[in-house]
Amino acid sequence: MARTTFQNLLKVAYAAALVAGTVSAIDLDINNEQSIKDAAATAAFNTMQHYNGNKTGEIPGVIPSLWGEGGVLFNLMIQYWYFTGDASYNPAVSQGMYWQIGDDDYMPSNWSSQIGNDDQMAWGLAAMTAAELDYPQDVNQTSWLTLAEGVFNTQVARWDTSNCGGGLRWQIWPFESGYTQKNAISNGGLFQLSARLARYTHNQTYADWADKIWDWSASVPLLNNKTWSIADSTNVDNGCTTQGNNQWTANYGPYISGAAYMYNYTNGQNSKWKSGLDGLLNVSFETFFPEKYGGLILSEILCEPAEVCNSLEDTYKGTFVSDLALASLVAPYISSEVSSRLQASAVGAAKQCTGGNNQTLCGRRWYSDEWDGTDGREEQLSATSIFFANMAGFTGKGVATAAAAADQTTGSAGTNGTSTNGTGVPVALNGAGRSSQGQFGVATAGVLAGLVLLLVL
Repeated sequence: MARTTFQNLLKVAYAAALVAGTVSAIDLDINNEQSIKDAAATAAFNTMQHYNGNKTGEIPGVIPSLWGEGGVLFNLMIQYWYFTGDASYNPAVSQGMYWQIGDDDYMPSNWSSQIGNDDQMAWGLAAMTAAELDYPQDVNQTSWLTLAEGVFNTQVARWDTSNCGGGLRWQIWPFESGYTQKNAISNGGLFQLSARLARYTHNQTYADWADKIWDWSASVPLLNNKTWSIADSTNVDNGCTTQGNNQWTANYGPYISGAAYMYNYTNGQNSKWKSGLDGLLNVSFETFFPEKYGGLILSEILCEPAEVCNSLEDTYKGTFVSDLALASLVAPYISSEVSSRLQASAVGAAKQCTGGNNQTLCGRRWYSDEWDGTDGREEQLSATSIFFANMAGFTGKGVATAAAAADQTTGSAGTNGTSTNGTGVPVALNGAGRSSQGQFGVATAGVLAGLVLLLVL
């Protein structure tokens, strides 16, 4: 994570200039808790104005034609609730999360033929977030942890050793376009979920899977553990020897977060995870925080400059911000470099949130002083994410302990259905969640560091 002293001084000066006295349509003082909370509330309101699943005649949890995006939406709105304390949207979030559970694996029958591994994982990670943040759950429903395990179990049953020695395909079904691809977002998502389950339950089976997925990713062109670049995909048709090298934040986030969780799970004793975390952060900082915008403001570089991002790509920054924040929670040593970028990006985002009749809609170009004319749900969701991520430095909340897992899980969710397209053999969990270790503590970093640090005592 080396930076020259001169570069660091320039960036600190730039950050200070950004955060000092900025006034915008979303008026944000990055050093003031209530101001950040108000900015997040405005963006969250604008986001949920686009969600119709809780209205009469609509299907809860469904984003039309983009089923997986519902999982992204709820994952980030759960974090919004946690960091701001605003429970206004919890009824809609909970209703949608429960409506789409399928056979406790987020493979609902009316969508299963269209679902890809990345789509299912979006919901699995939302359930994992709900478990970790102790999001309220209905005692008459399946627990959040069990739902996350259900997604894990169905996906590891699809692990394909007959092609390229392992890996998840992007798509589940052979008739879907993309079935021959093994991509970073699917394998990175399973890696992240495995690492988070390992830390939460203290079950070694999950850690073993995290190791396996990471090592396989590095054995094919997806994860280069020398340059620390992440390719978009590789293809079974050529033995996974080449890659599509488009650089998306969505591919880096899961591997960064997962490496941070494994760093925490191993108490920082395994250099593999620190090296990976540092390397991936360096590349993502250099790639997605372009120097031409000061080196601190996040940009989806492949589609933002030409304004050709599709709706799904407009969610990528929101999930990437979340992944960086999660990584900082469990690997505190990275928090200063991460939070300086989250703060500058939030200030940049607020400055251009001048769209719509209410003059608070946010566009996608956070580095611009002017609204770029984009006003969709996804742009508002990403703005919500960058605002609430900066609340972490002001909150002192506790987080559910690993011991709580013992009462929430059977370890076999997702193994009884017909949605695996694999062997259907249950994954042995060896008493998942029965450890009483791993109490979480919370510490607050300085104003510039600005992130809660979850420490294993």
